[in-house]
Amino acid sequence: MDLQAILDGIGAEMAAAPERGRVADYIPELARVSVDHFGMAVCTADGQTFTAGEATTPFSIQSISKVFTLAIALGRLGDQLWGRVGREPSGLAFNSMIQLEHERGIPRNPFINAGAIVVTDAILAGHQPRELLGEILRFLREAAGDDDIHINRAVAASEQAHGHRNLALAHFMAAHGNLLHAPELTCGTYFHQCAIEMSALQLARAGRFLMGGADGGRILTPARRRRINALMMTCGHYDGSGEFAYRVGLPGKSGVGGGILAVAPGRASIAVWSPGLNAQGNSQLGTLAVERLTRATGWSVFG
Repeated sequence: MDLQAILDGIGAEMAAAPERGRVADYIPELARVSVDHFGMAVCTADGQTFTAGEATTPFSIQSISKVFTLAIALGRLGDQLWGRVGREPSGLAFNSMIQLEHERGIPRNPFINAGAIVVTDAILAGHQPRELLGEILRFLREAAGDDDIHINRAVAASEQAHGHRNLALAHFMAAHGNLLHAPELTCGTYFHQCAIEMSALQLARAGRFLMGGADGGRILTPARRRRINALMMTCGHYDGSGEFAYRVGLPGKSGVGGGILAVAPGRASIAVWSPGLNAQGNSQLGTLAVERLTRATGWSVFG
């Protein structure tokens, strides 16, 4: 199988695609990014790397960061975490208040915004925000084998200035006793976490621990890796998770910066970036690109 030829073909198809989605305009810094960008990287289990397009251009990983903070939280708290956040798909938008109200401040899963805020709040215990953000960056740098991973301060400030709905979610959870810190403190940390910048190549390398193997065991136990992959499959694309599983057949996590991290267990870590989003807030061309990859390789977990 010639993976580079497959990626070259996908890159050419994406470059010519007429429908590219719309960028996330509710975060002004993200609204400035052109929909014309596309980058893709694949890191295989045998250590090879393949790229297409702008695979080395940094972008805001946004909600993809939730995968890494969940890994930190499970390493620190284990199954205690599940007393504060569920493990079921939401079926609603990533920033919905409706379900949270019905379920009395317990978010449905750790990948919707409310759930990710709870995860950040949980690992903030005993830390100052700057210390925790440093720990998250160290985790990513170690996983990627690359120290050139940073927080985009302009994006973080833009999110902080316009993050009213996330603050509302945090205040609602605090009212139900499911937040340990002041909502402004937890959300401020969360906004900076989401503003981490990585390229598709760095992200694919950082995701290698999720595909298993000896390297992954250094960072996460096999049992916790399986749990994160299961949650990525069922919840990683919000109310588009079923569609992504149907079309792509891999665990994956999206972000409104246009990135997707996908995992072919035992085979490869895949990252793609295209800033234009579909109606569910997932990368339109990114989804299509990973679908094309799994069709060409047969990497779907469903065979």
